[in-house]
Amino acid sequence: MTTILACIDASIYNESVLDHAAWASDRLGGAAVHVLHVLSRQPNEASADHSGALGVDAADALLRELAALDEQRGRLALQRGRAMLDAAEARLRAAGVAHSSTAQRHGSLVDTIIEHEAGADLVVIGKRGARADFATGHLGANLERVLRASPRPVLVASRAFRSIRRFAIAYDGGPTALKVVEFVAKHPALDGLECHLITVAPAGGAGETLLATPAAVLARAGKPATVTVLRGEVDAAIAAHVSAAEMDLLVMGAYGHGRLRAMMLGSTTTALLRACRIPVLVAR
Repeated sequence: MTTILACIDASIYNESVLDHAAWASDRLGGAAVHVLHVLSRQPNEASADHSGALGVDAADALLRELAALDEQRGRLALQRGRAMLDAAEARLRAAGVAHSSTAQRHGSLVDTIIEHEAGADLVVIGKRGARADFATGHLGANLERVLRASPRPVLVASRAFRSIRRFAIAYDGGPTALKVVEFVAKHPALDGLECHLITVAPAGGAGETLLATPAAVLARAGKPATVTVLRGEVDAAIAAHVSAAEMDLLVMGAYGHGRLRAMMLGSTTTALLRACRIPVLVAR
C-alpha cells in the first residue's frame, strides 16, 4: 500500500500537515498515513553545572532537584506528544483517511525521518517548526536538512490547507527539471488538476523554446500545461506569479541548473519557500 509520512511537532503547522497528508491520501487512492513525532532533548537547567558556586551538600541537593525536574519535563513531553498523535489520528479519520498509524521517537528529527521514510512514498512536513521565528520569516531549522537528506518527494505544507485545483511547475531546462516534469506526468496525485509550466528567462531569452519539450511530455501524459515565461529574479518572479495566478501548489526540483542552480538548497530556495504562501512539492 502507498504510504505517506506526516511529520508533526508542537507548531501551528500540525493541522495543515495532516490536512495535506489527507489530501494526498485521497488523491493516491486511499494511501495509508503514518504520523511521526520526534522528541529531541533540549538543553535546560538540569544539564547545567552549578556546583562551582555552591557547597558540596547544596550542590548535590540542587542537582537532584534539577534531575527530578528534568525527568518530570520528559514525562510531560511524552504525554503531550501522545496526545498530539491521538488528535492527529482523529483528524485524519474525520478527513476520511481509513489507514493511519503513529510513532513517537527520541533523537534527531532528520535521522528519524530518513529512517521512517524508507517505506514511504511521500513525506509531508510543515514550512516552520515549533521554534521558528515568525517575526523574521525564518524557515524551520530542520526543513532544509530534510530536503537535503530525503530521497523521497517532500510536500512542504503551507500554514493553512486549501483545496488544490491548479499547480505550477518551476522549470529551468536542466536534466533534474525534466525528471520533475516526468514525475508530474506519472504521479496520480496530480491527475485532473490544472497544470501550469513556468520558467524565468533573461531579457530576450527564448523561454518558450525551453518549455516546448516539457510541455510535450505533459501533453502526452494527458496533463496539458499552460506555459508562462517570467522575467526578473527567480524567487521574486515565481512568488509573484503563483500569487497573482492563484496557484494552489508549486512543484520544483531538488537541484537546479544554470540561472536556477541555487533554486533548491541555497539562498534562493530559502527565499522562494519563504515568499510563497502555498505548499511546495519538492521532487527528485
